[in-house]
Amino acid sequence: MHAPDVIQKKRSGEELSHREISFIIQGYTNGQVADYQMSALAMAICLRGMSAQETVWLTEEMIHSGKTLDLSDLDRPAVDKHSTGGVGDKTSLVVAPVVAAAGVPVPMISGRGLGFSGGTLDKLESIPGFRTDLSIAEFRKALEKVGAALIGQTKEIAPADKKLYSLRDVTGTVDCIPLMAASIMSKKMAEGISGLVLDVKVGSGAFMKTTADAAELTELMIDIARGMGRECVALLTDMSQPLGRQVGNSLEVIESFEVLKGNGPADLTALCRELSAEMLVLGRGADDLADGRDTYDRLISSGAAIEKMCEIISEQGGDPRVVDDYSGLPAAGGRCVVTADSEGWVHAIDTAAIGHASMIIGAGRSMLGEKIDHAAGMTIEARIGDHIMAGQSLATLHFNQASSADEAETLVRQAFSIGQERVNGPQLIKERRGQELGREIAAT
Repeated sequence: MHAPDVIQKKRSGEELSHREISFIIQGYTNGQVADYQMSALAMAICLRGMSAQETVWLTEEMIHSGKTLDLSDLDRPAVDKHSTGGVGDKTSLVVAPVVAAAGVPVPMISGRGLGFSGGTLDKLESIPGFRTDLSIAEFRKALEKVGAALIGQTKEIAPADKKLYSLRDVTGTVDCIPLMAASIMSKKMAEGISGLVLDVKVGSGAFMKTTADAAELTELMIDIARGMGRECVALLTDMSQPLGRQVGNSLEVIESFEVLKGNGPADLTALCRELSAEMLVLGRGADDLADGRDTYDRLISSGAAIEKMCEIISEQGGDPRVVDDYSGLPAAGGRCVVTADSEGWVHAIDTAAIGHASMIIGAGRSMLGEKIDHAAGMTIEARIGDHIMAGQSLATLHFNQASSADEAETLVRQAFSIGQERVNGPQLIKERRGQELGREIAAT
């Protein structure tokens, strides 16, 4: 078997066999298939697509390119949550401690931010001393001791995905649905989880701009989970505006702490509550979603959730004092208030532009490995449906790089569309799909 033959077959729109996919992934992992050959195949897949069966095989081969975790010795089924990424999306920093505080193990392998999409690892590394590079042994120890561990992808877990993800980033194939699904699910299935909750973002600040594309990705990931005997539930959620009020790493950490203390913004709180309830049901920590929501409320109001966050931080080498003293987190020296040019109602927000503006002032990266400024970001002060007066603040930029502030300010001002007719804000949770305890869930 030869790589050019497999590439040509997919370029012609034919379905690849399991054996051909295995040959490519094994060869790419061990260096026998070159980067340029894998790039060609990735583009062929992007243009020609993959069947659900091909994608399942691709996921399986990526999983088996490295080690998988066995968590069968834990008292309860382990569960995780994955978001497809968006601006201001910091839900992992809330749901992990909440669900762990209920006694459900949460092994979470997360990623870094790229472009307009923020990364959980970058947010956590805003906390002084916090380690996301735990070994598998340290990962298991943290999971057993505090019930949750949040780390980056190790060399042992799905190494084929790690190589391919870096390649996709520079070949224009990041948003290819089969490759996205295989990348996400290979990491998650390798964690040894029994259940997975997916948060699939839809809108201007998401990779999936339309509900149809988001639904296609969702169903593909659910099919993969089912094919591997795992329970999976997915929420399609709005990303037509930033989630919460803060965008940028240390700013989002603070906002997450506020949610865990019961003081967070309504939209972020509502989504974290729903995601937590779904995870609790899959992890047998709640009888049903209503019980899961009640459990979330109890863990927040009792202080158990924020206490669990302190335990997670401490276990992974961070300073838990920052939970109460935010002065221990990075803070930017510069401020710039972006104001509205006219009176009216906020009709739309170009959320990707908000994310790009945040990246320009240092909060994100344009390529993997690029250094970021954990203090940089912005506070969003106007939402879709709000009435705005001329001169009123739309957002506040937080930066250390003054030279980039003007460009970012222009982007943010242009991102807000203000009209003269009153409009309503978007629906936060658009659909729910998947499988719960062996029972089908219809889309709503």
